[in-house]
Amino acid sequence: MIEAVSPYLPYLALVTGAVMASVASAHAALRKRDVRAAIAWVVIIWIAPIVGSLAYAVLGVNRVNRRALALFGPDEEADARPKPSPPRFSAQGLAGMTRLVDGLARHKIAGGNSVSALNGGDQAYDSMLASIARAERSVTLCTYIFDHDATGRQFIEALVAAKDRGVEVRVLVDGVGGRYSWPIVVKTLRRRGVNARQFLPTLLPWRAPYFNLRNHRKILVVDGRVGYTGGMNIRHGHRAGDSTEAISDVHFRFLGPVVAQLQSAFAEDWLFAAREELSGDLWFPELEVAGPVRARGISDGPDYDLHRISWTLQGALACAQRRVRFATPYFLPIAGMARALQVAARRGVTVDILLPERSNLLLVQWASRAMWEQVLEGGCRIWLTPPPFDHTKLMVMDDDWSFIGSSNWDPRSLRLNFEFNVEMHDREVNGELDFILQQKIRKAHRLKQEELDARPFAVKLLDGSARLLSPYL
Repeated sequence: MIEAVSPYLPYLALVTGAVMASVASAHAALRKRDVRAAIAWVVIIWIAPIVGSLAYAVLGVNRVNRRALALFGPDEEADARPKPSPPRFSAQGLAGMTRLVDGLARHKIAGGNSVSALNGGDQAYDSMLASIARAERSVTLCTYIFDHDATGRQFIEALVAAKDRGVEVRVLVDGVGGRYSWPIVVKTLRRRGVNARQFLPTLLPWRAPYFNLRNHRKILVVDGRVGYTGGMNIRHGHRAGDSTEAISDVHFRFLGPVVAQLQSAFAEDWLFAAREELSGDLWFPELEVAGPVRARGISDGPDYDLHRISWTLQGALACAQRRVRFATPYFLPIAGMARALQVAARRGVTVDILLPERSNLLLVQWASRAMWEQVLEGGCRIWLTPPPFDHTKLMVMDDDWSFIGSSNWDPRSLRLNFEFNVEMHDREVNGELDFILQQKIRKAHRLKQEELDARPFAVKLLDGSARLLSPYL
């Protein structure tokens, strides 16, 4: 039987490979937005039709958006809105930004807010813990990392105490970030009676496809009236105390109508994770005017909110008239972002990029270093901040627009994670945040092109090789 069939096997393999290659290459041509990626995949597919097609099916098909939609379902309200387009405008300053984000975000910009920048973990955690201690009705907390260390235990005790005095408490911790320490904080909280959940736990093998769908948001809302957000996780490394190695970061406290937007982002995530709807005055009380700042929360994720933050960043670069300054711990600009930075600098905008001199993730630092030349040659300035590690995430544009939150300038934040940022329109806030950035610049080292050129060949090869992994870092 084997001898009778074997003469046809090469022809069967040839036909099978041709069919698979035709389907895979057609999919790449139709679905891949990056022309270079589409060409590369088509070449690989036809060089080795069967192996190449299988590789494309596993690695080349973007399932992130599809999985997120399958998890969360369609957003009827979002479907009813006009579909946003990528940013297209000439530089028109704050008015241009308002028009752009009106078409991207779910919320309208809200006036009447006050904003306090909390510089460092001591300021941020003390304020957050004090708010939890004063809670009378409700506390909602969402974070990526919640370590079971000295600081984490302070939050555990504060949340348990709030629950014991009758406050409704809800805690959501990412299923990956929550496992950075042991024992797992969610389990500790639940043993002590606090209603806590993990977001997409991935311990079981069949949950691995969702490893990239991480909830990277950091939101705390107390009594529906006081809100905190930014980029700071809950871990003792942010506390200064007697240490000179505390992670540098800035968190933010909000009062006013924008707090309802923070609560709305938490409520949506909680509905998915716990199947409980948070509504009514307990969670969404009437909010009074608290200050002069106009602010708006922007949710972003690999679902119907995809690209909201990356388009906002590109919009700010397009609208800037005089200056753009931003700090980010991880800088791996996705397609178009490096070019947008170059274009802004070439038309006369001062573009300052603040990055840690030494990252806490070596592979990310190598990949990032391979991309620095792209922005330097366009006229941007890169400032390397000395240790301790700087985890700050904030951006200012001209004199009136500021942007803070959980997202980094990398593909994981801008394509694969669920993030939450806040844009603010206020000259005083902009000036305060720009002062923080200028203070960092005074201590930083300005990177020169000559330094990049002087790297040994082995280092350049290491950086370039790491850059190939940037879509997955």
